[in-house]
Amino acid sequence: MWQKSCIKPYNQLCIGVVGPTGPTGPAGAAGATGPTGPAGTSGILSYADFFALMPPDNAATVAPGTDVSFPQDGPNSGTSISRASASTFNLEDIGTYLIQFQVSVTEAGQLVLTLNGSELAYTVVGRATGTTQIVEMAIVTTTAINSILTVRNPADNAAALTITPVSGGTEPVSAHLVITQIG
Repeated sequence: MWQKSCIKPYNQLCIGVVGPTGPTGPAGAAGATGPTGPAGTSGILSYADFFALMPPDNAATVAPGTDVSFPQDGPNSGTSISRASASTFNLEDIGTYLIQFQVSVTEAGQLVLTLNGSELAYTVVGRATGTTQIVEMAIVTTTAINSILTVRNPADNAAALTITPVSGGTEPVSAHLVITQIG
């Protein structure tokens, strides 16, 4: 902008008329590309739902040190979680998994997750009465490919568990094991 100024007596400033704005100049050159930021979280990588219906699945009691069967396949996505048997599940990738299960049992009892045959002490869940399901939500991180996961009646428990058939009505009751790979 163009301005006219002058000095008057006693140092007073004189300002003239502002001129028109000039044309916009050409765009400057693009700056250098900045560094790439860190990768964000990937969200759910894979999931699988395995279930049992009582009756007919899990007809016998689950003895201490024995795994609960989830012999039927529910919805799944991806290929990194698969069934190895009715009661063992393969976690193909090294990673972090959200494990959730619910099982109706007739008596008081406990269940625990195992990874490669070892009980994970921080995953023991149970109840003192026979009126609610045993429910688990835990994060499990694998350190080897093809790790095997199970839901087990802990080996040092004294009693076998009966997976309750037709609990609360006339329809078969489901037990579920949901495995979600989150990292």
